Amino acid sequence: MTGGVGMDSGVRVRLAPSPTGSPHVGMIRTALYNWLFARGRGGTFIVRIEDTDQARLVEGSVEEMLGSLRWLGIDWDEGPDIGGPNAPYYQSERLEGYRRVAEALVERGAAYRCDCAPERLAEVRKASGGYDRHCRERGLMEGDSPSVVRFAMPLDGRTVLDDLIRGTVAFENGLVDDFVALKSDGFPTYHLANVVDDRAMGISHVFRGEEWLPSSPRHLQIYDALGWEPPRFAHLPQILAQDRSKLSKRHGATSVREYREMGYLPEAMVNFLALLGWSLDGKTEVMSADELKRVFTLERVSRSGAMFDAKKLEWMNGHYIRQASHERLADALLEYWEAFPQGGVSPLPEREALLRVAPLVRERMKTLQDAAPLLGFFFQDEVEYDTAELAQKGMDAAGTREALIRALDALEGLEAFDGDSIEGALRALAGELGIKAGQLFGSIRVAATGLRVAPPLFGTLEALGRERSLSAIQKAADRLAG
Repeated sequence: MTGGVGMDSGVRVRLAPSPTGSPHVGMIRTALYNWLFARGRGGTFIVRIEDTDQARLVEGSVEEMLGSLRWLGIDWDEGPDIGGPNAPYYQSERLEGYRRVAEALVERGAAYRCDCAPERLAEVRKASGGYDRHCRERGLMEGDSPSVVRFAMPLDGRTVLDDLIRGTVAFENGLVDDFVALKSDGFPTYHLANVVDDRAMGISHVFRGEEWLPSSPRHLQIYDALGWEPPRFAHLPQILAQDRSKLSKRHGATSVREYREMGYLPEAMVNFLALLGWSLDGKTEVMSADELKRVFTLERVSRSGAMFDAKKLEWMNGHYIRQASHERLADALLEYWEAFPQGGVSPLPEREALLRVAPLVRERMKTLQDAAPLLGFFFQDEVEYDTAELAQKGMDAAGTREALIRALDALEGLEAFDGDSIEGALRALAGELGIKAGQLFGSIRVAATGLRVAPPLFGTLEALGRERSLSAIQKAADRLAG
């Protein structure tokens, strides 16, 4: 048997994660590909929480996953009546439907009840590597004892999958266990719930990671047993670390929240994740979400694993920071500092104040984390530094103090206190003093900001304003006099 529905049936795709921890970037990439595919074709994208494995649920993981999607701008459609508009579906709220389908499978002879004890199952697996179909041969009746429902896989023949990425993939039925479809507690396994819900929700295409490829014969056989037409399947390439092993915690951050906390922009993450296994033409790298919606196709998805290149992500994030408007950059910083106060400026500055100074540091930023150390002094009443840092290489305290006093005179006399005027006055002063411009600028930089490496000096002094700049330089000269 082979799976497949045509494009003319309408595009309906879904993300169906299990809430068992922080969402891996691989899962978020799957969400992104589903979303791009649906949005580019006027289709529907659904989020369905597969929470039937109650023992593995991790509190807060659903909220983190939904928060990651919202942060990236990945919106979804529909939602159950009990959850309100656009709430995700939860499989734990749909148990009766799975039970009915399991009973139908038993009635058709496509499934059977199994009451094998855990100890027996462990022994059988140890001896043969799988279930020995003991209860299939016994013909266990309902009510005999607590039992699970197992699907009766065909004992011969092959199940053939026509995968949209990998082409034709065949599985020997005899090598696939009679798997559990419904557990004794009434909860379905992934295999049954997945099929039932995809059918009920009219899913046309299933995008999932290649690690789920071995599940395909189980799912296709359930469809066949029920007489249902399966969706089209597309198994996405794995995301690999630099050592070509599967990306995991031992390689560093693997969740979107971690990258958000590290100061990455959502538009950079969307662009980067889209290229993990897909490309437009092999050379175009920077694309907005709107552009990706227009050009994304499954034909350009690779079969081979996609390398997660953290340096490329950092480069891409820096590009988006440099290309951002003043307003976008200021808003991104405020949002970041509010969400992660430990990496920001406290208290939060006013947006208008940040609009004036954020552009000064964009060229020095790779992530939003880089901003606070460079901008914090703007929002402090007093800056702190070691007086010895005022004197630059080749200068002593007396010479530095004289240069600062002369700088006061030069800046105080400016008609316009703007970057160009400040630069012209200070460069001329350095010539008059017979010192290098960098020596003079370094002393003033420390005096005004408390930093040796700070935003561009002339723009910084302009943003600080005449009064505050002159006051800082005067205080520095006074410290050198003491």
